[in-house]
Amino acid sequence: MEKKYMRKNKWRFCVLILSGFVLVHSACAQNPPFTGQAYVNEEKAVEKATILLNNGQGLIPLKALGQLNVASIHFSYPYATGFDSLANKYTKVDSFNGMDYVGIKSPDVLDFDTKLYNTLIVQLTDADMANPQIVGFINTNRRSKNVIIAYFGDGSSLPKLDNVTAPIIMSQRSSPVSAYFSAQAIFGGIAITQNLSKTFSQKYRANTGFITTKTRLQYTVPEEVGINSKNLNDIDNIAYEAIRNQATPGCVVLVAKDGKVIFNKAYGYHTYDKAIPDKITDIFDLASVTKISATTIETMRLTEEGRLNLDSTIGTYIPMARKTNKNDIRIRELMEHQAGLIPDIQTYEKLKPTDISIDSSAAYPTKVALHFYLRKNYFKDVMWADMLDSPLKTRGQYVYSDLSMCFMKEIDETVTATPLNEYTQENFYDPLGMQTAGFLPYKRFPQSQIVPTEYDEVFRHSLLDGYVHDPTAALLGGVSGNAGLFSSANDLAILYQMLLNRGTYGGDEYFKPETVDLYTAKQSDVSRRGIGFDRWDPLADHHYPSKLASPKTFGHTGYTGIGVWVDPVYNLVYIFLSNRVNPKVTDQLSSLNIRPRIQDAVYEAIQKGL
Repeated sequence: MEKKYMRKNKWRFCVLILSGFVLVHSACAQNPPFTGQAYVNEEKAVEKATILLNNGQGLIPLKALGQLNVASIHFSYPYATGFDSLANKYTKVDSFNGMDYVGIKSPDVLDFDTKLYNTLIVQLTDADMANPQIVGFINTNRRSKNVIIAYFGDGSSLPKLDNVTAPIIMSQRSSPVSAYFSAQAIFGGIAITQNLSKTFSQKYRANTGFITTKTRLQYTVPEEVGINSKNLNDIDNIAYEAIRNQATPGCVVLVAKDGKVIFNKAYGYHTYDKAIPDKITDIFDLASVTKISATTIETMRLTEEGRLNLDSTIGTYIPMARKTNKNDIRIRELMEHQAGLIPDIQTYEKLKPTDISIDSSAAYPTKVALHFYLRKNYFKDVMWADMLDSPLKTRGQYVYSDLSMCFMKEIDETVTATPLNEYTQENFYDPLGMQTAGFLPYKRFPQSQIVPTEYDEVFRHSLLDGYVHDPTAALLGGVSGNAGLFSSANDLAILYQMLLNRGTYGGDEYFKPETVDLYTAKQSDVSRRGIGFDRWDPLADHHYPSKLASPKTFGHTGYTGIGVWVDPVYNLVYIFLSNRVNPKVTDQLSSLNIRPRIQDAVYEAIQKGL
């Protein structure tokens, strides 16, 4: 099953994109040619100059990203790098330089090199249209694949495309911003609103074209949502304060407002030796954010489908629990941390020499870390038995317990007959276009992209880089209901924008609005919690998750230095990723209030406006 989820493998499915622009903006942590209000003004001009043609079959905006593997082909377009950079925020896009195939090589070789791609996006300029081989390449591939043309020019070359049936996004304005705009429009990050202003051929006539709607995140500047970029400078100051005080070696911050990513920046390094700088594409151990980003969303889906009932009991689904004190615990009690469970069971403390091996084998199949394998059935024989035999001490009271989501994993997997990691990958991460999100990242990504957590001197005796930090999840082989999920900031933004949208994203419905409302609203009579989700704390002196967050805010934090919060009142998604446990656990991140202070810096910038 590992190969099934290897989204880094470009041979899984393919989409080919022919385009001719490049997008650069602050959300990419790049140096854009337009900034602030100038960027917004240019974007508005680009919108008026961008038209969608040949979209009768509704291919644009693209849907079902989990079934696509995308390739983008450019020839002479000068802003192709920016175009491809933006496209890669929605799904994995492999880039091809078409100029390599119009000299010694031929378009036939390009056909061969892109044979496993099922949708082609081709960037074209007026100069490219003068080459009949390029148009022939498009028509040849249109017979068996989805082909999308991103044409940048004055329209004079449109008659050469009269026999082309592929969708065409035409931009009559040439700038880096037009590249960004067209790339985002293909994926629904930006709506196309204009028709042709004049006739170019018998086929492409005045007042024709197709209008689209925005279905996914847009990437732009803060001024787009009424925020002065300079008013977000406090984010930099607080992040650098955290690094100076060794609260964390580095971090990534992302802010999305009104469905638009307006800030995404990386700070510091993977470790204090400053060998690898943090990047916005880096993958972090999410710790307890797994609880809401994997276990809870699967539970939401199962209750919505009627396969799971929040008022049913553990014993309803787990026969082994029926003769234990867990039998009559309701699912709702587990999800609200009111089941009376102890916070956790013993983990590595119970390991015996015969339980572990430095080599994998049929007898020791569970990989815990590098050169650390656990014997077969250890979870069932030891940990599961301990979970079932654990005492109930505080039922009806709020006591945060990792065991709650460990039980939920077992329940969900029993209902679906599918492991948690496979279910969430197939039903959420892949369809949403979340390229990095998932369990067991060491199987899919290079170590240089995964931010390390602690150097574990007690249990695994190694630096944990791609292996889950949480010891309970580690002994489950890296896949648990309480921890084990890894992700980049952008992928989390996609998931939580979907929840902020009350269940829809990319033109697809993942949940009914009432399901999202139920789980994210305050449900407990004795705590601030929703169902699975943490929430805003009504105790004013707690300032949780921050002083200025609204009472409707929901999300979660993670032990490794993670914070994910959604505020429907402000239409806001805030993500903070760090590895504060590297090389050793420190409480500086909390004592300095880094996460809430950055969050409040965003609220303050919103209140100040432009």
